[in-house]
Amino acid sequence: MSAQLTFDLPVRLSRGRGDFFVADSNAVALAAIEGWADWPGRKLVLTGPAGAGKSHLGQVWSTLTGAFTAQARDLATVAPDEVAGRHLLVEDADRVAGDAGAETALFHLHNLVLAEGGSLLLTARVAPSRWGLGLPDLASRMEGTPVVTLAPPDDRLISAVLVKMFDDRQIEVKPNLITYLAPRLPRSLAAAEDFVARLDALALAEKRDITRSLAARLLDSEGSEGA
Repeated sequence: MSAQLTFDLPVRLSRGRGDFFVADSNAVALAAIEGWADWPGRKLVLTGPAGAGKSHLGQVWSTLTGAFTAQARDLATVAPDEVAGRHLLVEDADRVAGDAGAETALFHLHNLVLAEGGSLLLTARVAPSRWGLGLPDLASRMEGTPVVTLAPPDDRLISAVLVKMFDDRQIEVKPNLITYLAPRLPRSLAAAEDFVARLDALALAEKRDITRSLAARLLDSEGSEGA
């Protein structure tokens, strides 16, 4: 199907754990991830709004480095020997704020990973200065960590993701559907995926092909419900 879509799409970067499309909105962040060996202090905070692709880019880094991955909410359950001598990816790190156990765990894991020569990548919605950390020693270490930000996905990136999502479902669609949807969906990769799933479900329920008119009807109905 992809060969039929002749408009300009971002380049697809294969990293083993999925495809990452390179676009203007994520190129700077991708370059920082690929240059991880040169991070000052061997650590980096990757920020961006929900749906911008932080987790996907974190997976790219994890594939490059073989890093241990942990969710912020689970840090208190991570045993030191699981990460000793390894790189560490912490997802949604800003969510440790206000949880004394999680903050303490992140402080100790931060020190352990760096002391043993590992690197640390943390994803978050905002920069550490806005997390509201209660542990002063952790706050100082996080605020001293370089930050790179993912911009919300642009139309080209949304288009590329839509193409892949329809292709993954073995659904053949016309280019005019992609060009119609891309500027009308929220600037979120997760929102694009959710819309494709709902559009597919609607088409199956009505036993019809996925077309621009069907997509327009679904968008219009959702707009009416939100009004």
